[in-house]
Amino acid sequence: MKRTLVLFNILYFITAGFLLNAQDSRPAVAPRIPELRRQSLDIIIESRVLENKVVVWSEANNKVSMPGSPVGVQLVGSNIVVVVQFTPYVRRSGSVLAAQGQIWIADNNNNMTYYTSIQTLPFELGEPIHFLPLGPEHLNPSIEIVITINPYSENGVSPARPANSQDNR
Repeated sequence: MKRTLVLFNILYFITAGFLLNAQDSRPAVAPRIPELRRQSLDIIIESRVLENKVVVWSEANNKVSMPGSPVGVQLVGSNIVVVVQFTPYVRRSGSVLAAQGQIWIADNNNNMTYYTSIQTLPFELGEPIHFLPLGPEHLNPSIEIVITINPYSENGVSPARPANSQDNR
């Protein structure tokens, strides 16, 4: 039982370190080169926990990224860790969002269960994408991540984000 908990802590810190390194390697603002700035994406990620279809916890983050560059989200609860990386690919033939999720869940006996998933989700710029890391089953409570991808805007105003919203740039 203690061996499982130690393994979980090791995996948690390795994954958290990898996720932080991946996020720190990208600039916090759009590139200075005009051609690259035009390709930049404003990614709005809202994570929420729902209980009986009521939002009991919510957090929103904004990231600036380039097509093909992953953006990560990490959610840590008392008995669950969810780590998801979203990679947008913008193409003329149709844009897709690759979502790679890893989930660690501890039961009441401190037994760890690990799940992983990879999905590709089609999207249109400005359209919210709903990602359910625990699956479509209606668990109670459940976790929902809503991603909205917009073209980067110098003034920070996009169709899905009013001028007075906060971001993490």
